[in-house]
Amino acid sequence: MKRSMLRAGAIVLAGGLLVAGSAFAAGTATSPGTMKMSATKINGEVYVKASSLTGTLGGAGTYDASSKTYTYTPPADVPAIVSKVSPSVVGIIGKPEGGGDQRYVLAHGTGVIMKADGWILTNAHVVKDMTNITVVTADGKQYSGKRSNVDEVSDLALVKINATKLPVAKFAASPLRAKVGETVIAIGTPVSFSLRNTATTGVLSGMNRSVSSFYKLLQTDAAINPGNSGGPLVNMKGEVIGINSMKFVDEGIDNMGFSIPIDTVSYVTGHFFKYGHVKRSSLGIGLEESYAAIVGLPTDDGLTVTSVKSDSAKKLGIQVGDVLYSVAGHQISSIVELNELLKSYLPSQQIEVTMMMDGDLVTRKLTLTTA
Repeated sequence: MKRSMLRAGAIVLAGGLLVAGSAFAAGTATSPGTMKMSATKINGEVYVKASSLTGTLGGAGTYDASSKTYTYTPPADVPAIVSKVSPSVVGIIGKPEGGGDQRYVLAHGTGVIMKADGWILTNAHVVKDMTNITVVTADGKQYSGKRSNVDEVSDLALVKINATKLPVAKFAASPLRAKVGETVIAIGTPVSFSLRNTATTGVLSGMNRSVSSFYKLLQTDAAINPGNSGGPLVNMKGEVIGINSMKFVDEGIDNMGFSIPIDTVSYVTGHFFKYGHVKRSSLGIGLEESYAAIVGLPTDDGLTVTSVKSDSAKKLGIQVGDVLYSVAGHQISSIVELNELLKSYLPSQQIEVTMMMDGDLVTRKLTLTTA
């Protein structure tokens, strides 16, 4: 669609904004704050780009060239989003390996329909030790499931069922564009399998979190309980932005859940469908973070080499005690940062590393190995 301009004389000149029937005027108690949007002034009139309007406020718009009108649809509310996404959320139940013959020794979790022909995305920890997998869709239909691909490093897995024309979830684009504080919804199967498609709301509490994980995670205060694992974290566009994976549970800790972001989901599932497994790369050296990085302080400290494993690293003369400062031109201060960067590479590719070796800061080309 061609870029269109929404005439905004009433918006800017009146100092307020009308959205979904509610007026947010500057200086009033109902004002949510100042919002800046790209605008152009022509012959004394101020025009706001339609793309800026939808990008700032959400919703969608269409321009009709014949009538020269722009139709703006405000973002959906929580009930509408839950109704839209729930059909693509499934419950997964089965017997844990080693559970014996006891009838009621069961384990369950949640999944998201990824492809209409029966591909279900879930957590690796939900299905890796599960037998007799049964998938139940939102409309109550039951399917026998087969564990297809499992990647414990990312905690993602695929389950295949024999079905067609399933309602597929809409996944957000990667890289994820999201803002801390925006409303999110978690949908899943908490505690009991009879509570399938339970929805909880909260906000996106943080991004790029490193919480005993190989890759970065999203943080939310939406309630995530046992059984929610593998379910979607959804934005107010009805897009899956993450797969719920874990939470902190301890006395004095409230509402700290974590989701695998869509960037990692896209990376891992892309490898699943292309290679059958994740072709994960490694520098071929063991690394240790600085004290500052471990405790979460802002730092420019590099990573200290603790072991040298690959032939390529040995040929470069890398030794225990050397310090890694950047990879492919990107400064690295944590192992999670390094893991995120290596998503873009495959084993056997070459990559530039900048290191302190024998007291000298040097840049070398290193051949990646299989992690």
